[in-house]
Amino acid sequence: MSKSRRQFLKQAPLALAGVAAACRNAAEKPAALPPGAPSAFGTAPSVGPKVSPSTFAEAEKLVQFDLSASERAAAAGNWSNSMAPLYERRTGPHKVALEPQVAPWSRWDAVLPGQSAGPERDRFVRSKSAAVPLPANDEDLAFAPLTQLARWIEERKLTSTRLTSLYLERLERFNPKLRCVITLTRDLALAQAKQADGEIAAGHYRGPLHGIPWGAKDLVDTAGIATTYGAEPFRNRVPAEDAAVVKRLAGAGAVLVAKLSLGALALNDIWFGGQTMNPWLLEEGSSGSSAGPGAATAAGLVAFAIGSETGGSIVSPSMRCGLTGLRPTYGRVPRTGAMTLCWSLDKLGPMTRGVEDAMLVLQAISGPDSGDVSSVPSRLDFDAGAPAAGLRVGYFPAWMKESPATDVDRAALDALRKVGMAPVEVAIPDWPYASLNLILFAEGAAAFEELTLSGGLNQLRMQVPDAWPNLFRQARFLSAADFVQADRFRRKVALEMARVFSQVDLLLVPSLRDEMLTISNFTGHPSLTLRAGFVEVSEARSDWAPDPAHPLPKFSPPRRVPHGVTLIGRLFDEGTLARAGIALERAFAVAAARPPGF
Repeated sequence: MSKSRRQFLKQAPLALAGVAAACRNAAEKPAALPPGAPSAFGTAPSVGPKVSPSTFAEAEKLVQFDLSASERAAAAGNWSNSMAPLYERRTGPHKVALEPQVAPWSRWDAVLPGQSAGPERDRFVRSKSAAVPLPANDEDLAFAPLTQLARWIEERKLTSTRLTSLYLERLERFNPKLRCVITLTRDLALAQAKQADGEIAAGHYRGPLHGIPWGAKDLVDTAGIATTYGAEPFRNRVPAEDAAVVKRLAGAGAVLVAKLSLGALALNDIWFGGQTMNPWLLEEGSSGSSAGPGAATAAGLVAFAIGSETGGSIVSPSMRCGLTGLRPTYGRVPRTGAMTLCWSLDKLGPMTRGVEDAMLVLQAISGPDSGDVSSVPSRLDFDAGAPAAGLRVGYFPAWMKESPATDVDRAALDALRKVGMAPVEVAIPDWPYASLNLILFAEGAAAFEELTLSGGLNQLRMQVPDAWPNLFRQARFLSAADFVQADRFRRKVALEMARVFSQVDLLLVPSLRDEMLTISNFTGHPSLTLRAGFVEVSEARSDWAPDPAHPLPKFSPPRRVPHGVTLIGRLFDEGTLARAGIALERAFAVAAARPPGF
């Protein structure tokens, strides 16, 4: 430190009393420094409300950091000159608006230095076409896998217009039960279907998604069509441009039939239109936040849907509704034009009724886009006919013996052996992985800062302690230093996952095991959730914290519902995930079962 700076800091406390009186007006300029003297911390004009040692004594309880009496007095003594001015960006007088599309300068890179990022080649081999006759009834057609629908359309046995009209009718008929549709895009869908039929008839077949009806979670922008985030303050929000994934699916010839529900601002399954329900058990929610994509796909109302995940929003509804949910590697699918909850965690991915279906969609939406600074080039090596034999599948023995694992999860281990894969015991340290959620809460509060400060959060339907309004307000008090430490811990966890994946090709885990759900989202690893069997439940399940005042419905006798397992793959290695998933899907032989009444 230069002599002039040292002298200034030494003299500053004595001078502050006089300087503060002259600088009460925030618009005044600070006193001029002698030539050659650098600026010093703690010498800005005094701004903001008065704080005292007792202010810090109370705040210490929030951040769990204790100060001595003298330290408290020192901190309070110059807070208005040192720390309070740092809030000028938000409090003025020089406020700066941060547009929604402005991402943080720092970004998470899922691939650690020195590691390879996925396969070395691009290859996509579909399953061989089989001569399957067109179903005689509409219900069988509605539940047919995307892979088969695509073959029928390609072979001109089925028109996009017929299939689109079928799904539109089912969306209208079953939505009152499920509350899964926010906006039905009838006119657009019929126009796109007509165009698809014309192109195919003329010999211009675009590929397996051409003419296929799909639904979008209502956080991806659609030009001229409301994109509401499932939240009251955004009910009338109509974007001018399509999101990148919407453009890519339109380019592939897919037909958008509906904007599907999500828990408000991507949390759980309650939105401004009510709660989206599980087709398999109408007394419970479908889980979230990709609630509408989960319910609509499971009920045969769309051929596939696009969901999103930040901390479990594809895995959880896929698990509850009995779907295949593919959460891609962070950075593979661009999020341009999608609602931001957490820049370093948000991912978009397909929700389907089969593993190969999910891969067909993933291929169409992969690749970087300039609007998403975290999207990166990647390869996809997938062969639907490649054997899974020999793959090493890691599992955590203790996790398979305790909740939330079930007999279905344990049976999946036996299925691995039957299809020639090798189960391998793995372990990770007993670390506080949930502390990573500090990053989620801080980024979420930043993404919706204006809504928080303006009071717009008060319009949300859910105002319980574990809903966003309370969490975003609480997050204003998280420590910046702890945010950085959580970010460093995130890298440490990523290194641990790299060690695990040096021993195995993929992992098999109970879908809702908190540790792995948190870890794999923060490290960016891809996951594939697929139906593995059925369990019986004697009580409805919920994403929300228990509320003794509003107990969940109980069932006697218990109800039969689908149960899924989750595979976690290496970064950008979704092809291997799918190989294993297809082999297990065949071994489980339960994917074709449908929810009663649909």
